[in-house]
Amino acid sequence: MIDSSFQQALDFIYSFIDYERQGPRVRQTWDLRRVEDLLSRLGNPHLKSKTVHIAGSKGKGSTAAMTSSVLTAAGYKTGLFTSPHLHFYNERIRIDGSYISNEEIVDMVARVKPAVEAVNKEAKYGKLTTFEVTAAIGFSYFADKNVDFQVIEVGLGGRLDATNIVNPEVCAITSISYEHMDLLGNTLTAIATEKAGIIKPGCTVVISPQVDEAGRVFEEIARQRQARLIRVGDDITHKDLGFKNFKQTLQVKGRLGEYRFTIPLLGQYQLDNASVAVGVLEVLMEKGYRIPVQKLVEGMANVSWEARLQVINHRPLVIVDGAHNGDSVRKLKEALKHYFKYDKAVLILGLSSDKDVEGIVSELAPAFDKVIATRSIHPRAMVTEPIVVEFRKHNIEARQTDDISIALPMALKMAGEKDLICVTGSLFVASGAIEQAMVLGLKP
Repeated sequence: MIDSSFQQALDFIYSFIDYERQGPRVRQTWDLRRVEDLLSRLGNPHLKSKTVHIAGSKGKGSTAAMTSSVLTAAGYKTGLFTSPHLHFYNERIRIDGSYISNEEIVDMVARVKPAVEAVNKEAKYGKLTTFEVTAAIGFSYFADKNVDFQVIEVGLGGRLDATNIVNPEVCAITSISYEHMDLLGNTLTAIATEKAGIIKPGCTVVISPQVDEAGRVFEEIARQRQARLIRVGDDITHKDLGFKNFKQTLQVKGRLGEYRFTIPLLGQYQLDNASVAVGVLEVLMEKGYRIPVQKLVEGMANVSWEARLQVINHRPLVIVDGAHNGDSVRKLKEALKHYFKYDKAVLILGLSSDKDVEGIVSELAPAFDKVIATRSIHPRAMVTEPIVVEFRKHNIEARQTDDISIALPMALKMAGEKDLICVTGSLFVASGAIEQAMVLGLKP
């Protein structure tokens, strides 16, 4: 049972506009001046620690988790700020792998509340959102705990994101693809331009391999801002050394050395993400921070990041993955064939209401024998009928349930021991499946 004071703190946080949970979303509602005003009233906690800032469409969370894990292994007290959370709010703010506690959230809300109310009372630049308040709590917590580094994942976009008030030691941009087009634009050029908003004048930015359209944007903006650009695929390369026991081993050739290590994360794209993290860490090494090779290896081996090709059961294989756009489900489909052996495949798919259901279904339909359409409890979850209609166009009659806790047992009855069940479409559906797997007693 949740303590009443903690529930009151959460109620305060969620009492503001929350664009993760509601719509419609309008670009004009974002204004960094109100975030700057709030943080100024709090003593500018975001400037107290060395910062790594990471944006991207896919992979930014994994890259942030890898970077922070290595920094922790190297002996630095390291904060990690990510979004959204999978199971509970505390996941968004952690230090050296440990989540902020309920009691600490209560304390931090009490600390930021007067400043939040003052900013909203004046409302010179509009009123604060839930994510902006969360960012202020995260920065204040890291400052209060005197972390050496804070690894900050961008929430959405980059240019107008609430986190884009930091002064980073180094920033990174992972793979760019079509996402949040209602806010970021409907071309890769427009989306990349928003992501590139985190590139500060004179800073160093590490980028993962990009399609030409996005890559050109990053090169031009880096040139304009006299920022140093480090490219994975050119300046940093990697070699896939295979996988075993659901772990991948790779050799990364960086600018300062070569590193052989294993990560407990599957997916070819994780090799790119790991290489971006190496690029970020090498920039910090150049600045004088001590990160021994053996600590890099240790940190990479210990990284934890849920719902990314995560195995939650073996017989049948049950895989959960938060793929949510055409590019990510295409990579998911390829990864299933690459990493796993199975007879038939059952898909559980649930999407958020703003997703490209036609494009996602067209990618997934050829790879699955049976389909269950479902939805998460998230307020922005898509109803199941559009998913069913799209699969019908591919001559697949999808079953449907509005409850992910029903969808997984349904799939388990449909699958044989040598079959595969894949749960995907959104992180919220993936998290629901993970929670239900625990109830059912499934074990990886």
